Formats: sequence, C-alpha cells, structure tokens
Amino acid sequence: MGSVLFQGGTVVDGTGAQPATADVHVVDGVVAQVGPGLGVEADEVVDCAGATVLPGLFDCHVHVLFDRVNTLQVLQTPFSYPYYQAVHHLQATLETGVTWVRDAGGADLGVAQAVRDGLIAGPRMQIAVNMISQTGGHGDGHQLCGADVPLFAEHPGRPRSVVDGPDEVRRVVRELVRAGADVIKVATSGGVLSPKSDPRRGHFRDDEIAALVAEATAAGLFVMAHAQATDGIKAAVRGGIRSIEHGIYLDDEAIEMMLAHGTWLVPTLSAPRAVIAQADAGVPLPDAVVAKARMVTEAHDDSVRRAMAAGVRVAMGTDSGVGAHGANLDELGLMADLGMSPLDAWVATTSSAADLLGVGERFGTLEPGKRGDVVVLGGASDDLSGLGERVRSVHQDGVRVSG
Repeated sequence: MGSVLFQGGTVVDGTGAQPATADVHVVDGVVAQVGPGLGVEADEVVDCAGATVLPGLFDCHVHVLFDRVNTLQVLQTPFSYPYYQAVHHLQATLETGVTWVRDAGGADLGVAQAVRDGLIAGPRMQIAVNMISQTGGHGDGHQLCGADVPLFAEHPGRPRSVVDGPDEVRRVVRELVRAGADVIKVATSGGVLSPKSDPRRGHFRDDEIAALVAEATAAGLFVMAHAQATDGIKAAVRGGIRSIEHGIYLDDEAIEMMLAHGTWLVPTLSAPRAVIAQADAGVPLPDAVVAKARMVTEAHDDSVRRAMAAGVRVAMGTDSGVGAHGANLDELGLMADLGMSPLDAWVATTSSAADLLGVGERFGTLEPGKRGDVVVLGGASDDLSGLGERVRSVHQDGVRVSG
C-alpha cells in the first residue's frame, strides 16, 4: 500500500491531548509515527500547513437509506430507489470526513457488504437493519387512516420488527442477527417522526428489554435504544442497554443512572432542528410530527446540557437522513453551544465514538498501530463553524478517498 506523510499540520489526535504541530506517517495503511519534524521518506506527502489533522471521524447515528423523509415521499418512492440514493448519501458522508457510521435502521447487509467490498465508496459501517418497536410504537407504520406505511418496508433482508412480549422480542433479535445486524436497536419510547407515538411515553416492559439484551449479548452485539421519554430512558439503562439515542427527557435520576451504569448518550441534536427547518421550508410533513419536533427541542437541549455537565459519556451522532447527509459536522457546533469544549467535541467524534462502537483498539485516534484513517481540515480545530466546507481531504487506511 505504500506510505503517506501528513506534514506540518496541527494534530488533534483524538485522545484528548492538546493540539500540537506534528507529522503523521502512515505505512501500509497503519499509523507508524506521530511527532514533530519526522523527516521520513514517503511515497506521498500531504502538505498540511495551516490545517488540522484528525483521525477519521464517526457518526454513531445515521440512516443512509432515506433523506429528509416524509410519509408522502415514502408512498411515491419505488422500493429499490433508496438503495441508489444511499450510494450518494454514503459518498456525501465520506466527503465530510466521517469514515465510520452506525446505521440506526434501514441499511441491510447488501448495503454494508457493498461498502466493505469496495463496490461503492462510503464510511465503514455497522448496521442495525431495523428498529425493534412495540405495537403502536415508534417503529409502527400504522397510519390514522388504517394503512400500514412503514418507514422501512419488510423484505427478506429486513425482517418485520414490530413485536410484543419477551418471546417475540427474542425471536426478532435472532432474525436481525441472521440478517447481518452488527448492533440491535430498540425503541424504548415514542418518537417525533412516527404517526401516533408520544415521545414522552416509555415503551416495552423490563421483561421484554431483558430478553432483548440477553439475546443480543449472546450474539456478541451491543444494543442501542431510541429513548426520548424519561421512563423509556430509565428502562433502557436498567436493562443494560449500551447507548441512549436522543435522550430528550432526561431527569436527574436518569442522568445518575447513566453515570452509574456507564451508559452512553448519542444526542442527535440536529434531528428535531432538521424537522422544524423542513416544515418552515414548506415540506408537507404531518401536523403531529411538526408539533412534536417543536415541543421537544428546548427540553432536548436542556437534557443534553445537564448530562454533559454531569459527565455522562457522549458520542457524536446526527440522525442524518432526518436531515441532509453531508451536514454531519454541524452537530459539533450544537454540542459546543450546550457547553462542550471544541476539543471534547472532537473526542466525542473520534475516540469516544470508536469506544462506543467497540472498535477503539484500531480506530478513533492517531497513534502508532491504529488504522490510518485521517482527515485534513482547513483552519483551526477550536473553530467549529463551517466544518463541512473546510474538509481538504479524507483518507482511509492512508488512501485518499475524497479531496
């Protein structure tokens, strides 16, 4: 594969260490050395003067098979069309410096395998395949008119995942594992985009969550929970679920529980803002969806602010797909607005996210022995404005894939 020298940039290595001028030498796809003035020969030299050099970035919550979706759009879209859109969504994500994603529902094994085999360009992927929901929950596509319009239609590679009771939960986890899931996702509360569910109400009982976590653990997989309601968050934490996605209604007890259990928070601050922006732009979204998005934003910000101040572990995630793909790095500015330092925002988007996904031994920092995923970003690391437009180049295993 050869060698690449990233020369003369300000390195933010993802460990939380202060930025420092240094070179990064990648040999055969692996970081060999990091330090000032290395003076080594390389097959390719990337001039990083005036730029920030970062590990490949992570987005722990995306949906690559849709883009600013609404029910009318789903009804008018041919079944296979989103797969072709996903090629462009993956490329747009990669171009913004995100070299790892966790797809939180929609992408099946075919999409992941196409990226892994190099058939299409994109970030490395973990996939949930589909989200487990109770009847009437966030993943239930039953509409007020009586029609069933799921966001992700059932097919041989994407099992139906609306279930009730421990036995059905156990079965669907096994079906998702069989379908190629790398992570299991469950909705332990209502949500914003679903037609009838209430984001203030918890879903699934403790025995159902216990069965789900037991089956996922037996398969060697982590569990992520769409959890917006206070009761749903606490049930997820109590049940041993690894990460809370959204965390809109966190009370003090929920935060203390997350600290005690070491539970992660993936805030997705971009998501309700994206829904409101679309509504304001005239996109024909259901009235209930828009009302819920407006209802949750202030509480969401307050919950995330308090969780971060308390020391809850945070990993960056955007819910891209609800909003536009390629705007992923806007999330860092939103986290900073709620009190996270720029350096901690980069850590949340690199090493912390890698640890959440269980890949921290090989990814997430620029240290010898780690895989050579590198992002070169114009400007200073403590300026979080316009990040997407400042990405100069993106490299996976030292190979330039964008820029």
